[in-house]
Amino acid sequence: MAGRKITVIGSINMDLVTSTNQIPKVGETVLGQSFHTIPGGKGANQAVAAARLGGDVTMIGAVGDDSFGNTLVNHLTNQGINTENIMKVKDTSTGIASIIVSEGDNSIIVVSGANSHITPEVIEKNEDKIFDSYILLVQLEIPLESVMRAVELAKKHGVLTILNPAPIQKLPNELIEMVDYLTPNEHEQALLFASLEGTEQELEKLKEKCIVTKGSKGVMIYKNGGKIEIPSIRVEAVDTTGAGDSFNGALAFSLCEGAEIEEACRFANVVGAISVTKLGAQSGMPTKKEVKEFLQIHKME
Repeated sequence: MAGRKITVIGSINMDLVTSTNQIPKVGETVLGQSFHTIPGGKGANQAVAAARLGGDVTMIGAVGDDSFGNTLVNHLTNQGINTENIMKVKDTSTGIASIIVSEGDNSIIVVSGANSHITPEVIEKNEDKIFDSYILLVQLEIPLESVMRAVELAKKHGVLTILNPAPIQKLPNELIEMVDYLTPNEHEQALLFASLEGTEQELEKLKEKCIVTKGSKGVMIYKNGGKIEIPSIRVEAVDTTGAGDSFNGALAFSLCEGAEIEEACRFANVVGAISVTKLGAQSGMPTKKEVKEFLQIHKME
């Protein structure tokens, strides 16, 4: 299994994280407790999650010609990720996510910036990287037509695909039919299937691709017409930002290691749980060693 590669195509953002005891209402000003700038973006987060576990990861994305862009590319390189295919877009700002953290949960506003410059033409220029991959991992913080093109090229070359449909939007049936796995949360799954067209039998077939993340309730997968519930592991949540991204990166890594889907989901579920115990999307993402130590402690309990 050695040498299997993961290519992540997606967003690269700087997260601007404010912690507060109270989320302000419209027109209200409240005092916050702290402010941090933390590397983020769903694409970059998932790439870091897989790389931290030991995955061979290439990131395809875009940043602006600003200080955030330089900082983020250097950060991803330092995480052991191949950043040669990250574009620097002139006269454009790097994407940002403004995040308010309160009582262990979060609210997020994303400004795409350079991420919107990941066009289908950019994807096509990186076809060789997709061809060289075992898994392609994509999300929806870049243009939908670019996600479509990436999945088309992956299918052409027999590359396994994982689509994390977030932030949720209406997706064409043909995209869902092409991908191997969909990883929505419960809210995203409900919206996703409400917008799909087809017979009940066709929709059930599409459902089999779903791996539904349920936060503190764990993970659910569909198999042979039934459901398999994978319970969560109890932890003290500090910041849930990036828990889903940790899950997706870990899922890709575990599948690259040769795990069957249920085993991969159980592993990714543990990684997601560990990730919420620290502030920031990427800072809580564990190494493989940390996952092993966590499991040993958990079994002892």
